[in-house]
Amino acid sequence: MQTKHPEKTIRIGTRGSQLALAQAHETRSRLMEAHGLPEDRFEIVVIKTSGDMIQDRPLSEVGGKGLFTKEIEVALLDGSIDLAVHSSKDMPTVLPDGLEISTFLPREDVRDAFISPKAATLSDLPEGAVVGSSSLRRQAMIRRLRPDISVVTYRGNVQTRLRKLEEGEVDATLLAAAGLNRLGLGDVVTSLLETDDFLPAVGQGAICIETRRDDRETLDLLSAIHDRETEICLLAERAFLKELDGSCRTPIGGLARFEGGKVSFRGLILKPDGREVHETSREGAAEDAAALGADAGQELKARGGPNFFAH
Repeated sequence: MQTKHPEKTIRIGTRGSQLALAQAHETRSRLMEAHGLPEDRFEIVVIKTSGDMIQDRPLSEVGGKGLFTKEIEVALLDGSIDLAVHSSKDMPTVLPDGLEISTFLPREDVRDAFISPKAATLSDLPEGAVVGSSSLRRQAMIRRLRPDISVVTYRGNVQTRLRKLEEGEVDATLLAAAGLNRLGLGDVVTSLLETDDFLPAVGQGAICIETRRDDRETLDLLSAIHDRETEICLLAERAFLKELDGSCRTPIGGLARFEGGKVSFRGLILKPDGREVHETSREGAAEDAAALGADAGQELKARGGPNFFAH
């Protein structure tokens, strides 16, 4: 049943990259379909974030995850936008007062994609090959699996990274399969890294929508497109990350699955050089998802010790 809403423009805040815009457009399309609304009821508001402006050094050196959300959250708090569309893996575990992640869209492929003109898989790369990645998690996991190859920091949006690869700056790179699929670039994938060997980032593949906690009208509008299964998995993953105080400065992987009414979770922490790894897993009821993730995080924090992430 279509819901009646006052005739006001719904302003969707987003970063300006092609991937961020694709995610904002997907959100708009789902809302249009769910409520029978025309496209002109929506305005896509592009907001440049600190993370977009800093291209000359690793984000881990200048503040981590919040760099991709801060300016958008300011716009949400001052009423310039009604909702903000984010990649879940970019979201800090602590949000500004008055804001909440109210909605998750159905999750895309969670896996990392291996892209190379020189080898079919990561294990097939020749000794001494150069792999580019901006993610400390990917860098550490590559070093864990292939200590004989060189890993270099590799910034830029998806298109920039693919161009650098084509120009021979590196021999291979890793990107989220979900982002490539949303951009219609799935055909550039050489192979997919299975999660048994290469655990994704917390939230990878999931689009989340951030709103003002007291904006009942927008919350009501969004409830029609919320995916409960993705929410359950992200409750576990984000609770795990929060216990570890995870940010772009820490190599952490975590993935929850929801099947048959049960949540299964796997998480790991790595040293940046990939030489020391601690892993754990949990399984339980959906209503315990956050507690399972938090418990897993507490275990790995204790096993790693207070200096595990000091580097």
